[in-house]
Amino acid sequence: MSRLKRNDECMDSGSCTTRQIPEDRIGSQRRVVVLAVVLVIVTGQACAQDAGTSPGSSAPAGSSAAGESETTPAAQPIPTVSAIQGRHLLEEQTESNRFVITPFKPNYILPLTYNSHQDQTDPQLQNTEVKFQLSFKIPLSDHLFNTRARLAFAYTQLSFWQAYNSKLSSPFRETDYEPELMLGVPTNIRLPWFTNRLVTFGLEHQSNGQGVPESRSWNRAYVNFILERGSFYLSFRPWYRFPERAKTSALDPGGDDNPDIENYLGHGELTGIYLWGNSSLTVMLRNNLKSHDNRGAIEVDWSIPLKGKLHGYIQYFNGYGESLSDYNHYSNRIGIGVMLTDWL
Repeated sequence: MSRLKRNDECMDSGSCTTRQIPEDRIGSQRRVVVLAVVLVIVTGQACAQDAGTSPGSSAPAGSSAAGESETTPAAQPIPTVSAIQGRHLLEEQTESNRFVITPFKPNYILPLTYNSHQDQTDPQLQNTEVKFQLSFKIPLSDHLFNTRARLAFAYTQLSFWQAYNSKLSSPFRETDYEPELMLGVPTNIRLPWFTNRLVTFGLEHQSNGQGVPESRSWNRAYVNFILERGSFYLSFRPWYRFPERAKTSALDPGGDDNPDIENYLGHGELTGIYLWGNSSLTVMLRNNLKSHDNRGAIEVDWSIPLKGKLHGYIQYFNGYGESLSDYNHYSNRIGIGVMLTDWL
């Protein structure tokens, strides 16, 4: 009832009330974001040599294996592909197999997560819960208009499960649904410090699947620039939110469910991935880029191989927008679990 009352007051007033954020929390968030940016830059510089020393590159001229004749023809260099190109090749090999589901975003389950700032509008919610994500895509056209452009449909579902909360009968606290249509265009554009391997144009809808007044949703168009440098990969994804009319009341099903969501999630996100062996470190950054009421989020993911497809997975999230229902609520969560598929 407390959340319903909060939403009614928000809609009746015509705009959501901005939450007061303690100065120490703002300062802490800014320090975390600055450290993350430094980490991304240093990682990119550190992996610059990987492009010239990656496995499969040819040996220096004049070198030969012990015991071989000097007249033995030199081995031809083995062509190498980036992790982005490698993923596309693997997808092409399996996309016609009806028993294979092509992953899109990472698929994982975190059986144990702890959020030190769980939404207190419902005092019965526990800080410990399960978080998991399911994501797949379906190719629709491999060579659209006789080009290398690939059209695909994707679906992602993110859930938060109060599995250990027996007092509330272990409910699913939140599930967000995100279908999208995307057009991927392979590129090979040389830029300072990076090579642009792929540009993706997309349309997406995200919703928590609830009815009014608990409904939260928005529609976006985005462009995603995928770049690489050695073992370091960068995704820059700005988006445009399609405007909606204002609600006439809290129970208006046709108006904007969350008119101030961009104040918390901003207008895009930046993701950096560093690969070494079969392990990966991923950092995602978002910020509204406002000097006043600055808000954003950082997510740090670390995966290490366990057995077969399974990877051990640790995830840390700090900021706003971890879920749609709590887009304007500050979260500070860490979780541990297993990952089935990663970005690369």
